[in-house]
Order: sequence, then structure tokens, then C-alpha cells
Amino acid sequence: MDRDTRPGRRGGARAGPADPRRWKALWVTLTTGFMSLLDVTIVAVALPSMQRDLHASASSVQWVVSGYALTFALVLVPAGRLGDAVGRRRIFLWALAAFVVCSAAAGAAPTIAWLVVARLAQGACAGCLAPQNSALIQQMFRGAERGRAFGLFGATVGVSSAVGPITGGLILALAHGAQGWRWIFYVNVPVGAVALLLGLRLLPRVVPGRRERLDLPGVALLGAGVLAWMLPLVFAESGGLRRLWWLFPVGLALLACFALWERRVSAHEGRPLLDPRLLTGTRGYALGTALGALYFVGFSGVWLVFALFFQNGLGYEPLRSGLAVTPFAIGSAAAAVVAGRLVERLGRLLTVWGMVTVMAGLGAAALVLRSAPPDVVAWLAAPALFVGGLGSGCVISPNVTMTLRDVPVRMAGAAGGALQTGQRLGGAVGTAALPGLFYLVLGASGSDFREAVALSVGSALVAMLAALTIAVLDWHRDPFRTARRHPRRLPGQPTCACRCGDRE
Repeated sequence: MDRDTRPGRRGGARAGPADPRRWKALWVTLTTGFMSLLDVTIVAVALPSMQRDLHASASSVQWVVSGYALTFALVLVPAGRLGDAVGRRRIFLWALAAFVVCSAAAGAAPTIAWLVVARLAQGACAGCLAPQNSALIQQMFRGAERGRAFGLFGATVGVSSAVGPITGGLILALAHGAQGWRWIFYVNVPVGAVALLLGLRLLPRVVPGRRERLDLPGVALLGAGVLAWMLPLVFAESGGLRRLWWLFPVGLALLACFALWERRVSAHEGRPLLDPRLLTGTRGYALGTALGALYFVGFSGVWLVFALFFQNGLGYEPLRSGLAVTPFAIGSAAAAVVAGRLVERLGRLLTVWGMVTVMAGLGAAALVLRSAPPDVVAWLAAPALFVGGLGSGCVISPNVTMTLRDVPVRMAGAAGGALQTGQRLGGAVGTAALPGLFYLVLGASGSDFREAVALSVGSALVAMLAALTIAVLDWHRDPFRTARRHPRRLPGQPTCACRCGDRE
């Protein structure tokens, strides 16, 4: 199996014989990733029953969703760096065990305060799991196999985001009674326990090099910067943008200080939390991270807009509302698996095609929702949503592969954490801005839900257009664009443009 690069040593990880259990281990990480990402959105449909059963206020129950997203984003990069330093398997298993315990605690919560604390802890555990998933793929797979593995990973990310409302509605429909919402958390316990047992057996044991000191000032600066940006967004529904707008420039200043500190640590031969060479010297990483953040602005926010339209505008039940957007999830899952096999051949061009397709599909869906008769609107929008899903499947997983393909394995955890932090921040912007725009248009148009959904989805397409621009730019700058047609030109090609010597 692959060995991690020893810290402070020039040269990359030596590629040993492939672990024969790597595909089984992958399914353990994918199941865990699906479960932790699903919990970002699955809870939304159960908020009314939680508020009613726990006698909670609207502002306190908001923390059940927002608190999870907040702590999830805060720990991604530090957890990824910690996994690089002390072992990804170790961090993965401990975080998974804690996630199962927190899920059980959330399901058993007797008060809203108990539930909020459990969700905060659960989000932190999920944030510790997420960067280990992408890092373990980097560690276990090489070449075309890595593309296929990232394809499955991308399908997991895309589908988990899209099917959260469907799954939540289905659980509420099956779990009869006033306390049915508790099963949204309890369902994680058996799934997580089985994944933990399989992970103990299947995940590769890699002995890290000498222990490293974690960059605590970097952790503090990055955490404070991300917190400053996230707080106004997670409280957007209760006026957070108006009251806490001043945190945006504070967060920007803190992130600038973080960048300066990391450059200083790197210049003095230290081990920074996030190596600046990832952004300045690793091909495609900076552009891929920016593309992912912008894409998730539209991708994450549009699901809330659809839910508001179908449930409030057309009177659908939560389950029926979730089923109305199922074609997108099906298309995304199918395309992501195929895209994982094509990314080595097509590279960034695959992302460009995917962006064009998802924008065409969502644009057509917006037109249908704007003009079709209410009794058949979901059926008429289904083909457009399916096409949009096909495009999305060619965006998320190929972008992960292209963004991380040249990252040295010894930096894989921190790099994956930073990539997902960008996606979480983009998702937070989208989930705050697009529903806000939906309600704004609704008020200005005299409760015209059709106009509100069309303009909100159109705004999501603007963010996706910015992501498409980055994809086209990166495609034209891709040095492998020509070389892929002549693979004999690539033997011995370093996998990292920062000339640290890391190779496949």
C-alpha cells in the first residue's frame, strides 16, 4: 500500500503495490461521506415538528441546521492537516465513532438546548470526516483508478445534497407519531456502527513520519475568518445579513492575516496549516477551488428555492416536493460515475461541458416552472432537471479530480479540507442569498411564486456562469490538454508543479 511522505523529507510518497482491499475501503468512506453530507439538508423538512415537540422558538431551532453547517466548515482544514500529520485512518475512525454517538444524542434530545449542542458536535465530527475521504482516495488510488474513485466520490457529494429533502420526508412518512423526527438522527447509528467496524478492518494502516506540531496560530486565524464569514450567512433568515454585515470585512482581514502567517511559516521551513504552494505552485488547485465555491453558490441554494416553490407555492407535502427534484439526483449520480472514467481523457473540458449542460437544464426548468400549468408542472420540469443533473455529475467529481490531481499525497488532507471549505462557504452564500431573493420577489410581485422561482434560479445561473468562465480559463491553461493525446510525453512527469519532487 502507499506510504505517506515523511515530513521534512524531499521527495514524494513511494508508490507501493496497490492495496487489494482499496475498493471495499472506498465504499466505507463513501457511505460515511454520504451520511455526513446528507445531515446538512435532511433536517430541514423536520424543523416544524422539532419546534412543536420541543417547544422551541424559531430562532433556536434554526441552530439545528445552521449550527451543523457552521462547525462542519470550521474544522475542515485543521482536521485535514491533522489527518496528514497523525494518520487519516485514525482521525477517520475516531470522528466516525463520535459522529455515531452525537447522532444518538441528537435523537434522544429532551430539550432544544440539548439538540443544538449535539448538532454542533455532530457537525464538527462530520467536518473531521470529510477531508479524510478525499485524502484516502489520494492515498489508495493512482492514475485512471483515482479518476473513477473520485467519480464515485463526486456522485456521493452531488446526490447527498439533492436527496436530503427526499430522505427526510420519507423518514417522517414512515416514522408515525409526534416524535418521528428523532429517526432522522437515529438512522445514522446502525449505518455508522457498521461502517466503523468495516473501517477498522479495511482502511489502510499507514505509519506517519515523526510527529509534527500543529500550526495553532494558523488554526485560530483561519477558524476566526471562516466564522466571521459564516455567522451572517447562517443567521440570514433572522436578519443576520443586516445586523452582522460588518463581520464580512473582519473575516476578510483575518483571512488575509492567515495567508501572511502561512507564508511566514513556510518561508521559515515550518509546517503550515495550508501550504501556500498549493495555491501558487500546484497546477489547477487555486482555480479548481474557486470554481467549486462559485458552483456551490448556485447548486446549494437552488434546492431551497425549489422546496419553497413546491411546498409553499403549490402546496406539496415534503416527500412529494423532494420527489419532484429526484430526476436531478438520478442524472447527477449516473453522470458522476461515468465522468470519473472520462476525466483522465478529457480533463477540464469535461467540466466545461458539464457546466454548459447543467445551466441549460436548470434554465429550461426555470422556464417550465414559470409558465406550465400547476397540476403538471413537476412532470414537465422532470426532463430538464434530469439534463441538469447529468451536467452536474460532470462538474463536481471531475472538478475534485482535476483540482487535487497534482497535490502531493502528504498534503492531501489539508488540500481536500480547503477545497471543501470553499464549497461550504459557497453553499452558505447560496442558501442565504437565493431564498432571500425568492422572498424579496415574492413580496414585490404580490406573491407570484412563479416569478420568484424563475428569478431565483436565474440568479443561481449567474454564479454558475462565473464558474464556467473559470473552467474555460483553466482548460485553456491546462498543460495536459495536448499531452493527453500523446501519452508518451508524460513518463516521469512530476505530480506537483511546486517542484517538491512528489510523483505518482
